[in-house]
Amino acid sequence: MTCLLRTDSDGVPLFEGLLRPTIEALRELGGSAGNEELLDAVIRREKIPEPAQAIPHKDGRISRLSYRLSWAKTYLGKAGLLVNSARGVWALTDAGEKVTDEALERVPALVRAERNQPATPRTNGRLGAKEPEAEPPDWRETLLQTVQTITPDAFERLSQRLLREAGFVKVEVTGKTGDGGIDGQGVLRINLVTFQVAFQCKRYQGSVGASVVRDFRGAMVGRADKGLIITTGTFTQAAKDEAIRPGAPAIDLIDGELLCQLLKDLKLGVVTRMVEEVTVDGGWFTAL
Repeated sequence: MTCLLRTDSDGVPLFEGLLRPTIEALRELGGSAGNEELLDAVIRREKIPEPAQAIPHKDGRISRLSYRLSWAKTYLGKAGLLVNSARGVWALTDAGEKVTDEALERVPALVRAERNQPATPRTNGRLGAKEPEAEPPDWRETLLQTVQTITPDAFERLSQRLLREAGFVKVEVTGKTGDGGIDGQGVLRINLVTFQVAFQCKRYQGSVGASVVRDFRGAMVGRADKGLIITTGTFTQAAKDEAIRPGAPAIDLIDGELLCQLLKDLKLGVVTRMVEEVTVDGGWFTAL
């Protein structure tokens, strides 16, 4: 059954309206999908226009659409319709495979009741537009806010350091005006094979569109084997499609979400501390 998604004034679907598309997209994908794959499937299935995909949520790390889809997945998980693995793969449960539209409409109220949140108001018998209470800012938001305060030159140096730590060699920042958007180049060695890689750094909020990917590819032709675009924002679906267009040199994309994870994994400006938890076993002492 197809019905029109309710949206906000910017054309971005409301989070409650994404519950059914999420379930149906997972069914079409064989019952499971990663975050990126699921987002792409929902966009294609619901024909969400590119301008609506590009609107950022707060710090620009993710789009407003991705943020609302995350809440939809969370609510479906709380309702026992989805499970999420440690690797970020979402999968339908038996209940999720069989859930009806009527049952999906009851999910927000059921989950809010468990969380002691006010019920969502209804308008003309349909779900209202209220979103879940916002979670406290996490380390990713803090990290991107910090990166946004550094100068463009510093962001290029950060990208250079990131690539070096990831295994690139001969990483140089050029950043020449009129260089077609190429900010630097490096060499990636995989076993006995090496690739010349050109990269572009875009430190801003919002989404990178397909035209940026096309222009960058045109600039790197004859100068590099592969391309890499790093941004603190997001990429539209059209940009992602353009990056892997058949017959054209592939371009890898690193958005704000992935950038945060890479900086964390490589311990670049992000410190992870393990908390030791000590518990006293009273039963052990009474058994003496």
